Amino acid sequence: MRKPVPEKWTVTDVADRFEEAAYTLKRLPPVKVQGFFSTWPAIVRTVAEQLAEDRLPMRLGPPSAEALARMEETIQWIFFLDDEAERRLIWLRAARVPWKPICYRIGCGRTKAWQMWTIALLKIAMRLNAKQRGR
Repeated sequence: MRKPVPEKWTVTDVADRFEEAAYTLKRLPPVKVQGFFSTWPAIVRTVAEQLAEDRLPMRLGPPSAEALARMEETIQWIFFLDDEAERRLIWLRAARVPWKPICYRIGCGRTKAWQMWTIALLKIAMRLNAKQRGR
């Protein structure tokens, strides 16, 4: 499933890694406030009530330790960018938000937003390639 670390990072590789990080973050269990509980007895429902209730969507299992490590590494890449708008744009696209809400949020057209996204990914890829060469 997971691609090995490339010898030379490309814009596509970086975008895929950010999508994987967003997906991994989505698979983490929800954060709940600890320490609150109910002393009320459990409600006994009839069969008709059980059939009529809304079912919660099924959640995937928790991510693997390797996926969490890759996610943490990928989130650190966001700090290679100086501009907050570029950081937000990268993360919104990784979460697969459509271009229209992104353009409305940033305040520019689709072509300009796509160019900003591509340039931001290119900056990250260049920094990763420079880091690999420096080893």
